[in-house]
Amino acid sequence: MQSFRLIAIVTAALVLAACEKTNKTIDIGINTHSVSQLKAGIWIDPQGCDQWIIDDGVEGYLSARLDKYGKPVCSGIAAPTQTVGKFKNWVPDPL
Repeated sequence: MQSFRLIAIVTAALVLAACEKTNKTIDIGINTHSVSQLKAGIWIDPQGCDQWIIDDGVEGYLSARLDKYGKPVCSGIAAPTQTVGKFKNWVPDPL
């Protein structure tokens, strides 16, 4: 019974932690600023559709590129798994 109670408490704590609200539009690394100020490139996924990509050194961002109707953009500007544009920002990548 005691172990069941402990498992229930730990599970509840994890569920509540997953609900924490965070502002995903702010880069909170070394120099806090809006993600919209970072340089973005385009990575072509294996299906041939565009993904916005940003590399800020330690942090990275990837988001589907959508048209005004919310549909994926598959522009064909590069081969699948290739990247186009200057998406690396000023923080050097330690890896």
